[in-house]
Amino acid sequence: MLTYPEIDPVIFSIGFIKIRWYGLMYVVGFVLAWWLAKRRCKRADSPVNAEQVDDLVFYAMLGVILGGRIGYALFYGTEQLFSDPLYLIKITEGGMSFHGGLVGVILAMWLHGRKLGHSIWRMTDFVAPLVPLGLGFGRIGNFINGELWGKPTDVPWGFNVNGQVLHPSMLYESLLEGFVLFAIIWWYTAKPRPYMAPTGLFLLLYGVFRFIIEFYRVPDAHLGYLALDWVTMGQVLTLPMIVVGGIMIAKGYRSTSEAKA
Repeated sequence: MLTYPEIDPVIFSIGFIKIRWYGLMYVVGFVLAWWLAKRRCKRADSPVNAEQVDDLVFYAMLGVILGGRIGYALFYGTEQLFSDPLYLIKITEGGMSFHGGLVGVILAMWLHGRKLGHSIWRMTDFVAPLVPLGLGFGRIGNFINGELWGKPTDVPWGFNVNGQVLHPSMLYESLLEGFVLFAIIWWYTAKPRPYMAPTGLFLLLYGVFRFIIEFYRVPDAHLGYLALDWVTMGQVLTLPMIVVGGIMIAKGYRSTSEAKA
């Protein structure tokens, strides 16, 4: 059993301005995405050049922040949003949704792709390996905030939180949805792959990892389990990712095979 260290979520304050670890994790994620994009943009199959990387990351950042917040309000805070429309901008009363952020990034890549003359999937194929590290550090931010704890457990790596030993489910997500997912997709995209396949692989693997980890997470108190005493909102939102991801991979490789025939 491990003891949660009770880390202060605020790094330091300057007057009314508070610099938080959670926000810093987002900054780390965006900086890493920018650095990785700078490396990958040198390839012949890249849809952007070095000068266009900054705009790409800016569009993606808007998609993550706006989509993540709107998605959280729609998927997890509907009652609060209907009773108070300003809840949408009250970021201290609820957080960010990965699935909302995903939709936001896809829309951002569609808009940016139109500007550059590229298809949406060519843009997302390039972006797919840039995303997971940000997800990994974001979940570390959740750990520092002491949120998204899992179910009670007796495993030796469980954390003692207020007298209960709990699964550190946010660290499971950081490992699988962040660092493991990054390693797989970065390796997979080290050479050109069929159109849509990198995007499909990201959707498929994230979906599988998230679906499994949901069994160890505790659902939002105001939502609870949606069915069968184990189905969560995260699983409902994630299952389509698995299906769509698999279809995209199959379609990508089928198109490549037909082109060679």
